[in-house]
Formats: sequence, structure tokens, C-alpha cells
Amino acid sequence: MAYGTETIQKVDKIFGPGNQYVTRAKTMIQLETATAIDMPAGPSEVLIIADDTANPIYLAADLLAQAEHGTDSQAVLLSDSKRIIDETITELERQLPVLPRAQIAVKAIANSYAILTEDLEEAMKFSNNYAPEHLILATEKWGSISPLIVNAGSVFLGNFSPESAGDYASGTNHTLPTGSYAKAYSGVSVDSFVKKITFQHLSREGIENLGPSVEILAALEGLQAHKNAVTVRLKNSQVK
Repeated sequence: MAYGTETIQKVDKIFGPGNQYVTRAKTMIQLETATAIDMPAGPSEVLIIADDTANPIYLAADLLAQAEHGTDSQAVLLSDSKRIIDETITELERQLPVLPRAQIAVKAIANSYAILTEDLEEAMKFSNNYAPEHLILATEKWGSISPLIVNAGSVFLGNFSPESAGDYASGTNHTLPTGSYAKAYSGVSVDSFVKKITFQHLSREGIENLGPSVEILAALEGLQAHKNAVTVRLKNSQVK
């Protein structure tokens, strides 16, 4: 798609999720061809913020759903309730062995962690710094903390909103920023397929007003031809 063939024209943009090999391929074609990609993408990740209104069974299932993606995936649990963390770990150990991809998930869990926070606001501060691909607010109080979200790829609100729904059915795009890239990138959307073209038209009065500023800035950069493109117009009152 990036290079085209004798019968198929090359494309201008390539979007979509993938593993480390897809990511490397996308990075290579971005450097080698005039083909845009959506964003750099790394191992998939989920961060869950939970309080005492969360269900440990749901939390364990959501953590494992992420872990089974690959050994380099990461699943993070933040909670202001030690009970919730302890019960989730116990439930995770119960659910893990029966998974067909348990060998993969167990390695991902080994690189994952749970953190006890002072409150949900502290958890949200951590989340904004982590900038997760998937953020689950496993709390009945999600309405009070969701306005604090600054960095996240896709957010799942409440105890009945698993990340799996976003993967398959809820309607949001599945191509999301990972590895803290949510601080700079958004997930793929209709806007990703839109490019903008800017236009400007200067009248005689316009060049007379803007021209001197352009001349000064161009001269400061040592770009005499840039300055001259304005100067010749300012000197010629007959120009249209």
C-alpha cells in the first residue's frame, strides 16, 4: 500500500493497530515514502481506577483481557481501597489459569502492578502522567472524576463498561496511542482522514500594512530574497 504496484496507486495514509512488526513497518514507510501514519504504537495497555464500589471479579477480568494481548502488554490497577486491590489479586489468580492464553497473560501480569492511592484524585494524577491507551473508571463516582482526565486514549466509564466493548462493539475506534503518546496524540477518528489547506489573499492595503513587519522578520533571519518579495511590491504602487 505504501509503495503501490504497476496497477495499484500508492496510498497517502496508513492507519490501524498492529503488533511490533506492524509498528516497525509503518515507521519505515513513513521515513522512506510520502505516506502518513496515524501515530507511533507500542504494546497495548490498560489502566483501571477503582474504588470500593468496584467489583473485583470485573477488575480481574479486565486486567486479564489486556494481559492476554501479549507478553509486553501492561495492566495497571489504581485504587484507594486496599480491600479492592487484595480481592482483585485473589480473583485474578483464580481466573488466570483457565485462560487459553494463560502463558502469555502471566508474563504480562509479571510486568504489571497495583498501586494503593490516597484518593481517586491522586489516582487520576498518576493516570494523566501515565497517559494510558485504555482508561477504565471502575467506580460509581466516575462522573465526579472524569472531568479531571487530561491524557488518555479511550475512556470506559463505570462498572459495566469493559475495555472489550471498545475493541468490538461500542463504536469507538480501536487504533489508540500507547506508551504515553496519549499526551500528544488522539485515537484515530474521522478527523484523522481530513487534511487542511490554508488560503490567504492580500490586497494592496494588506501588503502595505503587513509588508514592513515581514521585511523586518526576513532581514533578522538573513533571508534577503524573502524581504525583496515584499519590498518590490511596496515600491510598485501599480501592482495588483
